[in-house]
This record gives sequence, structure tokens and C-alpha cells, in this order.
Amino acid sequence: MILGPADALLVIDPQNDFCEGGALAVQGGAGIMPLINRLAERFGRVIVTQDWHTPDQISFASNHPGAAPFTEIEVAYGRQMLWPDHCLQGSVGADFQPEVKPTIDRAVAVIRKGHNPAVDSYSGFFENDHRTPTGLAGLLRDLGVKRVFLAGLALDYCLRFTAEDAVRQGFQAVVIADASRAIAPETEAAARDSFRVLGVTEIVAARLFS
Repeated sequence: MILGPADALLVIDPQNDFCEGGALAVQGGAGIMPLINRLAERFGRVIVTQDWHTPDQISFASNHPGAAPFTEIEVAYGRQMLWPDHCLQGSVGADFQPEVKPTIDRAVAVIRKGHNPAVDSYSGFFENDHRTPTGLAGLLRDLGVKRVFLAGLALDYCLRFTAEDAVRQGFQAVVIADASRAIAPETEAAARDSFRVLGVTEIVAARLFS
């Protein structure tokens, strides 16, 4: 697959809390970081997203007495999954996983999301109210990007919503499947169903090295 100046790599939330030993660990999360570094070398434009929560984040189960993590509640903008506390601003858990440092060093921007305590944010483009933008779409347009490749954590949540919003914002979206990991098989299957409906392409990383 030929890459050019209209392509960008979006690396989704490669953070300690989403890797082994973290507060919301995704199985195999740390293992994809060397591949992400190799991929980043192939792109002229790399952008990274970073969960950046305050302790009073609405999506933390700890802020809802009697509620358990991985259950849903109704909030002002719709259904919201409740999570263990994770990626607290300035914490080790919010830091980037150490092995992915070469990619972070190549990044032209880091998009921090989820910093509004009243609204969670999965997508790199919008908060979960689906109205409040992060600025990513404008940045990509300013850079002349037409097609985005996505890798990172987790495929069934933040990567999924970023890919879906990329298409809705007029970009081609390509998910690099073996450079991503999902939280659960059921939600991973739902993400892939959504990709097929919206026209999000899935590839393996080897296609970018051939």
C-alpha cells in the first residue's frame, strides 16, 4: 500500500492504564507498542490521542454510589458506560507506555480528550455528546490529510468511535487490526460490524511494509 502526504497515522491512547498492570488494562496492550513504532516511521504525519480525566469524571463508577464498573447509566447525553478510575491527569497511568516513546517523539500533535468532567470522550474527534469537537478534524484538514490509519487502544471503544467519526467527517478510515487490541470479544465484534456498515477498511500492518 502506497502512503503519501495526504495520509496520517492516528495512535489512540497508548497509555499505561490501558496496558498490563493498568487500571483499565487491555490484554496484549503493551505488546503492540513496538509495531506502532514501526508504523509511525512510515508516516510523515503522526497524531496521538490521550485520555486526560479529572477525578470527578462522570464515567467513573466511583463517582456514582452503589454503581459498579462496566455497567451503564443514563446521563444528559445518553447511555454512558461506567469505568474504573483511569488516566487521571498527571498520573503515571495517564502517561504514555514507555515503549511507544519513539512514536510520541514523532507526533505533530497530542489530542487530549475526556478532560471535561461532565462528558466522557471516546472519539478523538468529539466528546461523547457528539457535539463538542476536540479540534482533530480541523488539524487534519489544515495538514491536507484525506486518509487516516488508526492503531492503538482499545479497538472496541476509543479507536472504534474515532474511526467512525473520521468517516462522518469526510476522511477515509483504515484500521490496522494487528496494531490494535480490544477490551472484550462482544464489543470487538460490534465494532467490526459497524466498520463494515460505514466503510471503514481493516488491514494488517504487513500491507504497509510491502
